[in-house]
Order: sequence, then C-alpha cells, then structure tokens
Amino acid sequence: MGSKETLCRTRTILCFLLLFCVSCKCSASEFEITQVASLGVDASSHLARKIPDTLFGIFFEEINHAGAGGIWAELVSNRGFEAGGPHTPSNIEPWSIIGDDSSIFVGTDRTSCFRRNKVALRMEVLCDNCPAVGVGIYNPGFWGMNIEDGKTYNLVMHAKSPEMIEMTVSLTSSDGLRVLASAAIRVPGGSNWIKLDQKLVAQGTDRTSRLQITAKTKGVVWLDQVSLMPSDTYKGHGFRTELISMLLDLKPRFLRFPGGCFVEGSWLRNAFRWRDSIGPWEERPGHYGDVWNYWTDDGLGYYEFLQLSEDLGAAPVWVFNNGISHHDEVDTTAIAPFVKDILDSLEFARGSAESTWGSVRAAMGHPEPFPVKYVAIGNEDCGKENYRGNYLKFYNAIREAYPDIQMISNCDGSSGPLDHPADLYDFHVYTGSRALFSMKNTFDNTSRSGPKAFVSEYAVTGNDAGRGSLLASLAEAAFLTGLEKNSDVVHMASYAPLFINDNDRTWNPDAIVFNSWQQYGTPSYWMQKFFRESSGATIHPITISSSYSGSLAASVITWHDDENSFLRVKVVNFGPDAVSLTFSATGLQGSINALGSTATVLTSGSVMDENSFANPNKVVPVTIELRNASEEMEVTLPPHSLSAFDLALAQSRLVAEM
Repeated sequence: MGSKETLCRTRTILCFLLLFCVSCKCSASEFEITQVASLGVDASSHLARKIPDTLFGIFFEEINHAGAGGIWAELVSNRGFEAGGPHTPSNIEPWSIIGDDSSIFVGTDRTSCFRRNKVALRMEVLCDNCPAVGVGIYNPGFWGMNIEDGKTYNLVMHAKSPEMIEMTVSLTSSDGLRVLASAAIRVPGGSNWIKLDQKLVAQGTDRTSRLQITAKTKGVVWLDQVSLMPSDTYKGHGFRTELISMLLDLKPRFLRFPGGCFVEGSWLRNAFRWRDSIGPWEERPGHYGDVWNYWTDDGLGYYEFLQLSEDLGAAPVWVFNNGISHHDEVDTTAIAPFVKDILDSLEFARGSAESTWGSVRAAMGHPEPFPVKYVAIGNEDCGKENYRGNYLKFYNAIREAYPDIQMISNCDGSSGPLDHPADLYDFHVYTGSRALFSMKNTFDNTSRSGPKAFVSEYAVTGNDAGRGSLLASLAEAAFLTGLEKNSDVVHMASYAPLFINDNDRTWNPDAIVFNSWQQYGTPSYWMQKFFRESSGATIHPITISSSYSGSLAASVITWHDDENSFLRVKVVNFGPDAVSLTFSATGLQGSINALGSTATVLTSGSVMDENSFANPNKVVPVTIELRNASEEMEVTLPPHSLSAFDLALAQSRLVAEM
C-alpha cells in the first residue's frame, strides 16, 4: 500500500525475522526478547509419515451472496423475473421502471416460452411523445454492476411483440445519466419468442452501473431471461477471474459444495435441487434460499460446481440433501425417490456420454465424466429423527452402484465409534480463539481405526473474530498444526465460510471479502496459504521445550516443488511475548542450504487488526531470505504471530522412504 503505517509494520516484522542480520537496526522495544523455547525435529525416514493428498481444501456455500453476485459472473439479478414467485402479477425487484404510469405499464404474466420458467415481463409503452431517453426498465444487478472501460459484455435476452418494435439496450451509470455502452435492438412482429444476442463494449468505467432496456414508440413487448455476462470469465466457464485466482493460490485439494445449510433449506421445498440447476440456463427455475434469505437463479449449478472443481484441480465433494431440512423430514419409508435422485446425480457426473444422465452432461459440453469420489449424506443432520434410517438407504444404494465412492456421515466419530458404516465423518467447529487454540490436540486420542475425520467447517467466531482478525487466524493455524500431526485420522479439512459479499454480511468472518470490483483476503485466508503445501507432504515428529509452550503450536513437514525440497517449520506464537526459538534438526537425508531458504511471518501491531478495502494488506505475510539457515539456528518469533521457515535441502527432490 505504501502507507507510513504499513511501512513501519513491515520494518518491525523484518527486524524480528532478521535477528542475525547486522544490517537491520531496530529499537530496543522492537527487539526485546522475553521468552525462550527450543524446537527439535527428527526427520529420520522411519519416523516420517505421509500426509493425505486431500488434507486441505475449500468449502463453498451459497451464503453471503458468495455465488449469486459473487464468483458467478452473471451481472443481472432476477434475470428470469421468477424471484417474485410463480403467481402473477408479481414483484420484479430489483428491476425498476424508467418513466411514469402515463408513459409505461409494466407487469408480469405466465406467457414465457420456457416450460420451467413461465413468468415473463410485459412492457407496454403508452406515450406518443416519449422522453428522449425512452421509457422502459433497468436492472442494477447485485448492488451495482462493475462495468470497465474497453471490456466486452455479452447480453442475451428473449423477447416477443405482436408488432415490430425498436428498443435500446444500454449500460449506464446508476442514475442513468452517463451511457457507457448502447445498442439498438429490433424485435420483429409475430407470436413467437426470439433470442437476441448483443455484445456491448464499454466506453468508460463505472463500478455501480445498471442495464437499461428502453423504447420510444408505442407498443407492447414481452421480455424474459435477460442475461449480461462479462466476456472474460475464468476459462470461459462463467466465474469471476480475480476471485478464482485467489482460490488457485490456496492450491486446494478438494472442493466441498454447495453447502452447508443451503443444501438443507429451512424447508425442503426450498432445498437445493440438482436437477433444476443443470441444462440450459434459460430453463433453470432458480429458487429462494430460505436459510440465507435470498434468491438465486441457479446459474451456478451442479454442473458448474463440477466444472469449477476440475478448473481448480480439486476433488469434488458433493454434499446432497438426504430428505431432511431444518424444519421437516422425509420418513425413511418414503425416502426411495430421494435415493434414486442422488443416484441419477452421480450418473450425471460419472456416467458415460451414452448413459441417460451422462448424455445430459455431454450435451452441456463435458463428454468426459467428472471424478466424483466423495459424497456427504446431508449436512449437520445427525441428531434428526430420520437421519440414520435415511443415511443407510443412501449408503447401501451408493455402495452397490459405486463401490469406490467415499461416503461421509454427519455424525461425529472423534470421541467414540459410529453406530453406522461410513468412510469419513463430518466434524464442524466454530468457537472463540482461545478455545480453538486449545483444540490443537483434539484428535490425539481418537481411535486410529474406523472412519477418518473430515473437518469440513472450522473457524474462529465471536467477539475476538471481528470481521477477520489476526487473533482468529493464529488460533486457526494452531488448530491446523494439530490436524497435520493427526493426519493419519484426519484426511480432509476446510475453512468456512469461504466468501462474503461486503453488501451481504450475513455471516462473519469469512476468508475472502469482495464487492463488485474489489477483493481482499482476511488474515484467515493468508493463514491458509501457510498450509497449502501440506497435502501430500511428509510430516515429522517434533518436541517443544519451554515454560511458554502453552502459547506455542508447531509442525514440521518436508515438501517439494518442481525442482527442490524444503523442510518447513511452522510455529504459532499465540502469546503476547516475543520468543527466542532455538531450532535443531536431526535425521535429515541431506544438509540445509541457506541459498533458497526463506522466513515468512504473519503478524501485526494488534491482535484485532483486520484487512479492509481501504487497507487490504494491513495483515499479510512478509517473506525474506533466511541467510543463516542451518540444522541448528536461533530465530525470533514476534508476539502474536505465525511464522514459517522454509529450509532448502541441498539434496534436490529429497523424498523420505515410507
């Protein structure tokens, strides 16, 4: 950012890291050491253990407008006029009218050509001498459309009119006074609906734009399924590139989707239905997510989640509804149709292009199957009356049809055996920072036999979390070192929630904050980057000696990039004192090379510091070269910090023999 505050903070961090660098001149208060500790690691191959390839991934839920108005790049909100419900006349919000009741009449009826989306908008222009700008309707998108100079936007709309009518489609400022792009569209007269495609190239930038559809002459026109998408989505698959880039930087090994409570619904009638979210976008009815209280047109559907998993190189984890919502349940005696529905969803993902549902996937542009090998049977439903009965119906049917699929139970098996078969069990934890820090040893005494743990939702919440504090990220990091240590029984873990639109802060905190054109990572996002090389790495046993050890958490792994190997030492200092840490390593199958070794630290001036649009880099990692890296060295841990020391191993591509 270049601000004085940021420069001072960076200087302080570097001084702590460069204890042995004489060129760094720090004040006595910055350099004062009040605690000492030692950390030893035995890197012998016979004590090493491989971490599962799937350990750290991401969990996406449609919450906080994470998808609609978020990673899904559709700019029009309520593009099919269905959000007001199936009965007409209906509310068309957030569409609004340009003109008054003497010049235009706008309503809805059920005359659409789309079988599953019968509601259409009828617009009757009443004026003979219409205003110069015309009359019509406009859509502000999700708190304003981000329109950028020189970029192309693809408009698709469906229309019909009994007589030929000319309309203008425009991208304008929020008040309609500044036109960024405009084109004339002619709707020929007749009784048939037509599809209109128009590319709009912006001549200017406006972060809170709107789409206008106007006319200047008397006539009647019906409109439906109006879509506006940027042309530069990620791989052309409909996702906001800058937000997907932040996910790629985490190197996730799996993607859990689409919820969360979004899967259940407050009532089953509003639960996510995969069948309604596939096929042509114009035919997707959309639905009201009654848990998080907003409409989604389901343009981001089951197929798109599978595509996103592939784009990220992450294993898809399909969380499906098991006949249970927050307030109603399907009895096990009547669950068979729900079971068949999920078997069909798996055929859609995994079936050949010639199969019934695989052919639907192929028609959407993906003839090759998607490798779905993990399914979660419900979400947080273990205590519900029909969960176990329903679970077994799904489990047995899926096991018979797809023996390789790993099934995840909602019931916690960390402290005792489950009373039903499962490959993994879900473990969710939302708590305060001190409580989560103390949970770093949670899985130490878990049985080493039976199903493995999937910590699919973890985060610090409450007063000490704020909107994403440094303190929260440190407790979470300590918890993750415990998951690494226990990765023989913990096979997967993901932070939650992943995204939040700054205009819909239903749940705080979250990993990535965005609006229509900006984004930043909270400290919890940056914390996860310290663990992105852990999946598939090798973990080594460690010992920590200190009277201050109750405030420390650590782990040591060996990881590899394309050319080199590194010993990564991660240490969380959860306490208020700086620590002089003596590190020693034995059993290495090669020497440590100072060349290529680095130190990275995440800290700030206050434990409650957060990032923001005004200062997105207030709490971000700082990395320097570690010039004196060796098998035995002394480093300084700043108060309230997460540090990672990547020690380059001279023997390239060192791999421990398991």
